[in-house]
Amino acid sequence: MPLYHSLGSIPPKRHTQFRKPDGSLYAEELVSTEGFSSLYSLVYHAYPPTIVKTLGEPYSVEPKIAREKHLKHTSLIGFNIQPEDDYLQSRKPVLVNSDLHISLAAPRQSMTDYFYKNSQADEVVFIHEGSGTLKTGFGNIKFQYGDYLVIPRGTIYQMEFDGTANRLFIVESFSPIRPPKRYRNQYGQLMEHSPYCERDIKLPANLKTYDEHGDFKILIKKQGLIYPYIYATHPFDFIGWDGFHYPWALSIHDFEPITGRLHQPPPVHQTFEGNNFVICSFVPRKFDYHPLSIPAPYNHSNVDSDEVLYYVDGDFMSRKSVVKGQITLHPGGIPHGPHPGSVEKSIGKESTDELAVMIDPFRPLMLTEDAIKIEDENYYKSWQY
Repeated sequence: MPLYHSLGSIPPKRHTQFRKPDGSLYAEELVSTEGFSSLYSLVYHAYPPTIVKTLGEPYSVEPKIAREKHLKHTSLIGFNIQPEDDYLQSRKPVLVNSDLHISLAAPRQSMTDYFYKNSQADEVVFIHEGSGTLKTGFGNIKFQYGDYLVIPRGTIYQMEFDGTANRLFIVESFSPIRPPKRYRNQYGQLMEHSPYCERDIKLPANLKTYDEHGDFKILIKKQGLIYPYIYATHPFDFIGWDGFHYPWALSIHDFEPITGRLHQPPPVHQTFEGNNFVICSFVPRKFDYHPLSIPAPYNHSNVDSDEVLYYVDGDFMSRKSVVKGQITLHPGGIPHGPHPGSVEKSIGKESTDELAVMIDPFRPLMLTEDAIKIEDENYYKSWQY
């Protein structure tokens, strides 16, 4: 998020001496993206962030592809993913390509005996059920139902849940996740026509310095492998930091819908962008107000992209028998549209209370073995009269 932020204590000039009360130096670290050409932060540690005690054997968490090529409207019943105690083990990738991985997770327990770092992908963790705290060296972010947690690559974090009933929809992006360019001016500020603004952004707060020695397990993900590292000092030993590279959050409930006299296309719902895909938020809103408007969406042929909808809450006028946590995948190459009877039924309705997350990737998505386990095999027939 291109918004300057700072927490804790930092020296008046960067790359200068910054000493502890005992006279020794704090350790400065530059966390930079795209080499030295994009967003970065400067972090000051109690100890150098490089003291590795042991390195364990890496193990694979690479998605297992079950259906690489397909042309079939597909539905996945997301809440059929069974809860598991561990946060990482609960993450089940279901739809993947070379730009992003989409996963479902239902962790029951907080991360207490290890820390996690995704070293090559930004993560967007949508909180469907549950609440808690995202803990990082940059500070903490409280989260609840409807929050998008945006965790940039390289961020070491822990998820602390308030209870055991948690449902997460996770996007791993191999390119930076940012607000859409058309909503930002040349200085990065969100403009007046943007459906959300800086006041809606949740920033890290309550920085606590953990000045501790010991054995600290950090599980680091890179190229489909998890590397178990044991560090000699606590990873949250930040004395202070400043910059533009840090985790942040946005609630889907703070996304202000853009409406019109006639049906508005999906780009008005765009919330984030990555390379070759977008993330959109469908929220409660007034329907079209032209006297002859048809609120239900028209039939649509995806020529250049797949379309993924993750159903969160509410009623969906264009679909029959939608359940919470359901994912629909409408692949590029064949048309999709409202279910029979939905168009006529929508006429005259003034508003909707639907809540959903949409992802449009511009490369075809593959289904994993975990996806096949929760597939509604007859969904493609649901347009029959």
